[in-house]
Amino acid sequence: MRTTRIFTAILMTCAVALPAGSQETDAPTFAPTPGVSLTDTIWMRTDEAAQIPGSMQLFLSDGTLISTSCWEGYRLSSWRLIDDDRLSWDEDGAMISARVVTLDEANMAHELELATETTLLTFEPAPVPFVCPDMPR
Repeated sequence: MRTTRIFTAILMTCAVALPAGSQETDAPTFAPTPGVSLTDTIWMRTDEAAQIPGSMQLFLSDGTLISTSCWEGYRLSSWRLIDDDRLSWDEDGAMISARVVTLDEANMAHELELATETTLLTFEPAPVPFVCPDMPR
């Protein structure tokens, strides 16, 4: 419950809009579909391999990635675009690379480029409101 409150506080802090003209012009954004952006949307995992309920990623336009789930604490990482359809982020000192496969209003998918394999992760915008299910004790 404490983790949920902390994550909510972070999201509320990040949701504050900057005044016009104060946003960085080189902020990393990705929009293969006109008007759709990878950033500033809470993406909830939907693929079958998502065994942890409520796994989410939030790519902020300032280059911060918030990752969390209903079962574990949140992680703040740096992320950046490598080129038009590839991005990377730092996860515990390891650089994770991914290729964006799909990005539209209802879906986002990226393929993680791991050392020995690639793994497809699929996401959709998190429903609002959303409450994590009770965890067994």
